Amino acid sequence: MKSIIFVFLFTVISAGVTFSQTMSHKDSVKVAKNAAFLMFENITHDFGTIPYNGDGTADFKFKNTGKSPLIISNCQASCGCTVPDWPKDPIVKNASGSIKVKYNTTRVGPFQKTVTVTSNSSNSPIVITIKGTVEKAPEEKTVPTKDETVPSINKVNQQH
Repeated sequence: MKSIIFVFLFTVISAGVTFSQTMSHKDSVKVAKNAAFLMFENITHDFGTIPYNGDGTADFKFKNTGKSPLIISNCQASCGCTVPDWPKDPIVKNASGSIKVKYNTTRVGPFQKTVTVTSNSSNSPIVITIKGTVEKAPEEKTVPTKDETVPSINKVNQQH
């Protein structure tokens, strides 16, 4: 008899938990239908090969395709050599904007960096990526060549 009561209570409690989870999922879907939705044209920008100290700025264009204003609360770069700049004002329904990401191109060699975009969008967070290779720095002349005229010490001494 006790086992029948236990099975009955277990079934009732399980059904209640399942029902409440289903209801909360439906509620979240309702919220998502009315939420902002951040849609990027591209989530990866490949610079290819760029010169040392060249322009390492990428422009990630997006549109709010949701029903509510989009608010980007943060853009977090994966390291200090990458600096994101994003709109601080809300982006209304069907409006566009862009996130600019600047990479420090005095760091030679291949790179792949990410920026995590956090917003009130139903698909938040979104990770955008920049990648490429920075060429090595041009060599500086440290010793004069034959073609360069350098005053000799004797000529400098003769003038004084």
